[in-house]
Amino acid sequence: MRRVFNAAVGVSLLGLCLGLAASTALQGRITEYVVPTPESLPHDPAVDPQDRVWYTGMRANVIGVFDPATETFQEFPIPTPNSGPHGLVSDEEGTIWFTENAVGRIGRLHPESGRIREFVAPAAKDPHTPVFGPDGRLWFTAQRANRVGWLDPRTFNLREYRVPTPQARPYGIIAGPDGRMWFCELGAGQLGAIRPGSSLIEEYPTPTPDSGPRRLATDGTYIWVTEYYAGQLARFNPETQEWKEWPSPSGADSRPYGIAVSASGQIWYNESGANKMVRFDPETETFQTFEMPSPNSVVRHMVRDSNGTLWLAVSGPHGTDNNQIARID
Repeated sequence: MRRVFNAAVGVSLLGLCLGLAASTALQGRITEYVVPTPESLPHDPAVDPQDRVWYTGMRANVIGVFDPATETFQEFPIPTPNSGPHGLVSDEEGTIWFTENAVGRIGRLHPESGRIREFVAPAAKDPHTPVFGPDGRLWFTAQRANRVGWLDPRTFNLREYRVPTPQARPYGIIAGPDGRMWFCELGAGQLGAIRPGSSLIEEYPTPTPDSGPRRLATDGTYIWVTEYYAGQLARFNPETQEWKEWPSPSGADSRPYGIAVSASGQIWYNESGANKMVRFDPETETFQTFEMPSPNSVVRHMVRDSNGTLWLAVSGPHGTDNNQIARID
């Protein structure tokens, strides 16, 4: 089922005062596609080399794929029951790698055959977000286990590193512009960084204490961070270690969550506490808000395809009408 919306747009007071307009590269047109399995809790989309959009059905115990060309879905059941699939990513060949958050495993799915292989993470009982690093390894966070680790897709060797700060709750992770792997420490109000080939983890506190950094993205120079507890957008320069923070348009309870950088350099993120998408222009430091079509929408992650379209996984509280993936044009 497809639902198309032209989202209402609001411009921040700062932008109005300065007479500045946000970039029009993405117009904020939101199209939703309801996934096949009801109440599956879609998480963390990924785009493969064919621009097909993959997602995890966390409650449904499936890996799903949506083909934008045909607007059709296919879902693959995971062999381990109640595995809690969370994050996923495609490699260069189109193989899908995903985390099984409830059972401490990393999964690999071959789309052509549907065959799934699972790898046990000995200490990381709740692998969370996966991403490929510059070393070709699959890096991942483990929130409750307080670890980051990697799986080598060629040898299937796996290694894990304990985060120095107790109960740091490592969450989102990316390959940074400086060659290090950067991750959010949701429980510690910090960013962590580890260089492939090293076991040293360095930590960088946000200016606002207990800010709750949740997800992050890079534009090739800066690292952009959603500060979930503080209701702020933040920017960090890995070279100078300088921070800058901006209050999110909907205020302290806006709960910024998923984030991505558009092809034109705009920063997009979700205010999960206000049911809005936000576009931030780094050049003018202005915000524009877009109402989410469905109430109580939570966008935990978003990715960009080769055409510049942003893809979101949309879920929400149990019983709400949020069981879809969505695109922003």
